[in-house]
Amino acid sequence: MQYPEPLAKLVEELNKLPGIGPKTAQRLAFHILGGTLEDAEKLAEAILEAKRNIKNCSICGNFTDNDPCRICRNVHRDQSIICVVENARDVAAIERSREFRGLYHVLGGVISPVDGIGPDDLTIDKLLKRVQKGSVKEIVVATNPTVEGEATALYLSRILKPLGVNVTRIAHGIPVGGDLEYADEVTLARAFEGRREI
Repeated sequence: MQYPEPLAKLVEELNKLPGIGPKTAQRLAFHILGGTLEDAEKLAEAILEAKRNIKNCSICGNFTDNDPCRICRNVHRDQSIICVVENARDVAAIERSREFRGLYHVLGGVISPVDGIGPDDLTIDKLLKRVQKGSVKEIVVATNPTVEGEATALYLSRILKPLGVNVTRIAHGIPVGGDLEYADEVTLARAFEGRREI
């Protein structure tokens, strides 16, 4: 269907967002047009304000509007443990669990030679400087269980262990509510490796 140029442009821009296909982009565009001009202005201003004011924390790399971020400034968090993640979305996911009370380090991706991403393209040097200050006792590597995530975890373990820090990896296995019959071999193997006493 041919849309008027401004509507077609809106659909095209919304379609560029991750997880938004053409039909969803069309639905969102029609929703925006069905609202008030004030609603559209609030949405546009919220996007612009976030782009203008959100930056990476100079310590951990998480998104923040105040540097350092609220997690790095929080003196009640365990300063001796750092959880290493791929991106800021991972920090948000772990924080929702309310289980981890240490600090974070955002790598900004994973090692992926196929994509031309090596260790120097990530914030590994900043992590090493944090560990070399001496107060860190444990690094929890929480990269995704992908080939690239595993390669990054192994690389980090290899360069961090000589610094005298304990390097651990989050457990991987069967998700809550999952069925064993649908789990792949690697997931089942990880579930057995990560088993613990009950």
